[in-house]
Amino acid sequence: MSRIGKKPVKVPAGVTASVDGQIVTAKGPKGELKFVVNDEVLVKLEDGEIAVEPRDQTKTARSKWGMSRTQIVNILDGVTKGFEKKLEINGVGYRAAMQGKNLQLALGFSHDVVYEAPQGITIAVPKPTEIVVSGIDKQAVGQAAAEIREYRGPEPYKGKGVKYAGERIVRKEGKKK
Repeated sequence: MSRIGKKPVKVPAGVTASVDGQIVTAKGPKGELKFVVNDEVLVKLEDGEIAVEPRDQTKTARSKWGMSRTQIVNILDGVTKGFEKKLEINGVGYRAAMQGKNLQLALGFSHDVVYEAPQGITIAVPKPTEIVVSGIDKQAVGQAAAEIREYRGPEPYKGKGVKYAGERIVRKEGKKK
């Protein structure tokens, strides 16, 4: 039994939510998001709350129940507050800069890497060693941050590379002479 799925989702003030069959739509101050709920889960909007429940007690229906509720919470949070991920760059000569709307990364390659921001994602560089990825869609923000990190992930010997803010890198000891 899903403990998360049992709780109804309250629609925050300033957000207009609607349920049309399996499509949940939320409009808020930051924009509009839609989520298509799996057919094995039933969604209802009653008294300013969105209730989610499985259509039957199969294992797949129960497994998609809590995930569907969490996705609905994420779209409601996205249209009100938005989401952001911070990345840090460590390494001599490693830096980031904005080139118009594109992110230009110097990561020790023979050329700079240019990352084009996807639709709905905003990238900011407050310092040359810090990147902030923000937007209203939590999945898209996380995907963009992961793609940037993938260019040069942190290595375990000196910790050089791009990492999430607050991420702990397990360091290895070098070879003994």
